[in-house]
Amino acid sequence: MTASNEEKWMNKKISRRDMLKLTGIGVAGVAIGASGLGGVMKAMGYDVFEPVADSTTASNKVNFYGSHQSGIVTPVQTNIYFASLNVLVTSKKELQELFQQWTPLVVRLMNGELMADISSNTRVPTGDTGEAEGLDAANLSITIGVGASLFDKLGMQHLKPAELKDLPHFPKDQLLKEYTGGDLCIQACADDPQVAFHAVRNLVRAASGKVEIKWSQSGFNSFPAGGGTPRNLFAFKDGTVNPSITDEKDLKKVVWVDKGWLKGGSYLVARKVQMHLETWDRTSLKDQEATFGRYRDSGAPMGKTKEFDDFDVEAKDDKGNYIMPDTSHVHLARKSGARILRRSYSYASGVMSNTGTHDAGLIFISFQKDPAQFTTIQNSLGRMDKMNEYITHRGSAVFACFPGVQKGSYLGEALFNAL
Repeated sequence: MTASNEEKWMNKKISRRDMLKLTGIGVAGVAIGASGLGGVMKAMGYDVFEPVADSTTASNKVNFYGSHQSGIVTPVQTNIYFASLNVLVTSKKELQELFQQWTPLVVRLMNGELMADISSNTRVPTGDTGEAEGLDAANLSITIGVGASLFDKLGMQHLKPAELKDLPHFPKDQLLKEYTGGDLCIQACADDPQVAFHAVRNLVRAASGKVEIKWSQSGFNSFPAGGGTPRNLFAFKDGTVNPSITDEKDLKKVVWVDKGWLKGGSYLVARKVQMHLETWDRTSLKDQEATFGRYRDSGAPMGKTKEFDDFDVEAKDDKGNYIMPDTSHVHLARKSGARILRRSYSYASGVMSNTGTHDAGLIFISFQKDPAQFTTIQNSLGRMDKMNEYITHRGSAVFACFPGVQKGSYLGEALFNAL
C-alpha cells in the first residue's frame, strides 16, 4: 500500500451517522451493506484496486504472480479451507469488479499481511477480522475457480467451456444438495488452519452482498517427519502416483488447459467422500490391503516392496491369480489409463447425529486439463471397486480455475477480454 493511501485509511475521520450511510445500515442493526466492505473502504479513501506486489521478505511465502495460479502444483500444505460460493451480482461488470477487487487482497493475504492496515478509528468495522495477526504467511495459497452455473446466471453461455459441466452419476453417489455445485470456489491451503480459514472468511467478507457461501469444508494432512506421502484416515498413503509437480512436460499432458481463455488454467474436481471408519476398523489388515491394492505400511503395490515401484496390473502368480486383486482400487484406477493430479485432504467434522458414527472422510481435490480424466477413472472403478463398501460420496463440484496472473492484471482477465 502506498504511503498516501495508508495515511488516508489510518487518519480518515468519520462519524457514526456517516458510517451508517456508507454501509447502508438501517434500524434493523449494525451490518455491512450490499456494497460490501470493499465499498466502505473505497468510500473512505482506500484504493481497493491498487496493485500489490509479492513480498520478497515474508517468511513461508508462496508467490501469487506467475503463469499458473498457486495451490495447484504448489507443494501440498497441511491444511485446507475450501468454499463453494453463490454469486449475488447480476451483471458481468460487477463480476469483473469483484475479481479486480479480490486480486490485490489475495496477494496481501499470501504475503502474510492483513487485508487492510489497522485503523485507529474504533467506531467503524475493521478492514480485517484479525485472527491471523501475528502469524506468518504459512505458505498460504489461494486458488479461484468458476462453475458452470455462473455462465448461465450472467448470460455468458457462449464462453462456457464444453468441458465445464456437472459430473455424471457414479456408483456410491448419495450427493447432498447442500454440498453440491457452486458458482465460484476459493481453495485456501496453508500450513496453519487459522491462516487458511482467515483467507476465505475475509475474501467473502470483502465481497459482502456480491457472494455468499453455499458450502465449505476444512481439511488436514500430516506428513512423516522425514517427508513423504501423507496418509488418509484409512491409514493408507494418498497421492503416490501423482505426476511430479516439477515435470512441466508431464503437467502439460495432465493438468494444464491449452486452449481458449482458460489456457494455463486447470479444472478442479471436488468431492466430499464420507469414509465409514467404524466398518473399516472391523476389517482385517489383509482385506484392507486387498481393497487398496497396496501394502499399508510401506505403500508399495501388492507384489512389490517400495512405494514408488512400478507394477503391471495384469501380472499373475503361478496359480493364475492376479497379484493385485482385480477389484482393488489401484488395479481399477490404473486400468483406466487416465491420470490426474490429486491434492486431497482428510476431514473430521464431529459425529453423524442419526448414527453416532464419525462424520469423517476425504475432501478429494484433483486438477486435470479435462474433467473427463476424472470421469474415466471413476467409470473404471464402477461397481467393481472394493472400496465402495467403505465410502459414500456426499458432495461434488467442478470448477474452471483461471490461469495465473501477471502484475498489473487481475484474476480472470482473459475471460473478460473474451466477452
